[in-house]
Amino acid sequence: MGGRRIVVEAVKLLLLKQKEKQKQQLQLHLHLHQHQRRSVTYMPRPGDGAPRGVTLIPGDGIGPLVTNAVEQVMEAMHAPLYFERYEVRGEMKRIPQEVMESIRKNKVCLKGGLKTHVGGGVSSLNVQLRKDLDLYASLVNCFNLPGLPTRHHNVDIVVIRENTEGEYAGLEHEVVPGVVESLKVMTKFCSERIAKYAFEYAYLNNRKKVSAVHKANIMKLADGLFLESCRQVATKYPGITYNEIIVDNCCMQLVSKPEQFDVMVTPNLYGNLVANTAAGIAGGTGVMPGGNVGAEHAVFEQGASAGNVGNEKQVEDKKANPVALLLSSAIMLRHLQFPSFADRLETAVKRVISQGKYMTKDLGGDSTTQQVVDAVIDNLY
Repeated sequence: MGGRRIVVEAVKLLLLKQKEKQKQQLQLHLHLHQHQRRSVTYMPRPGDGAPRGVTLIPGDGIGPLVTNAVEQVMEAMHAPLYFERYEVRGEMKRIPQEVMESIRKNKVCLKGGLKTHVGGGVSSLNVQLRKDLDLYASLVNCFNLPGLPTRHHNVDIVVIRENTEGEYAGLEHEVVPGVVESLKVMTKFCSERIAKYAFEYAYLNNRKKVSAVHKANIMKLADGLFLESCRQVATKYPGITYNEIIVDNCCMQLVSKPEQFDVMVTPNLYGNLVANTAAGIAGGTGVMPGGNVGAEHAVFEQGASAGNVGNEKQVEDKKANPVALLLSSAIMLRHLQFPSFADRLETAVKRVISQGKYMTKDLGGDSTTQQVVDAVIDNLY
């Protein structure tokens, strides 16, 4: 009798736990439903609903697959924008003039990766585009997505990187045969404006801390100038905690305790390394959104490894991960002042990830790009 009573109690406990889990799932569903149907998002100005033009560069490799995914979802949502498509290839010497004119007119561009040759070949068009449009701030948001298992939890890092100078300025020459000089140029003007952008971003997005990443212990003048600029800007934001961290220690801290970071502001090269490391920790480059912004224009693309064009098998099998660019396009919608469309898209993507049924290979599944897109569209409410 004692054994039977134990079994009955165990069954009751199991049923109670199942009922509690169902209750939690229902509450979550109701919360999402209520959030989705909130009565007020913002008060638009007359004419804010007019469709906006966006320059579209599908790019190389998997670029056409993932940009087409965005086009399909935007069409399904009836988002108030239209795309002006231009074919650009990474082997071109320059971005065609008509493409630049379209971006300058629309002020917003969505792009896939443009292939960059390693070593020889033409200079990176990804970098050239940022320099020509003075897109001085690169932003990558690396965060945990519910349903995507990772080693670390509570990761929500924004890496803001200076885009126009430093090692990526491309100032290289051969002094004599066998000796190459690569110049790292840092200016007070560019250092100050990226610091201002990072603190302004933190202030407007209710972020609590800004960390400046540097190597001023070795590059005392160049990175010293960057730190001096960050310190001056930090004094104007007393409500935001400011700290500094050497880049090699930063990478070690990222892989051991990433949740300590909030907003990170970096010179050009360090930001590329830090953003990719943070993306790998939070779930992979295939799901991390981002973009590049300047005073007049903005280009949205996959956040980390923005020049990623995938491989031939991904293109052939049509199994590229569209999540990063879909989430980047949600950031773009907010930039265009269409917040409810951004919320719908972001919520739909997060639902698909949390359900775990449609995942591409990099996330542990075997779904095609189109299957993920169809799932996102099915979850648009």
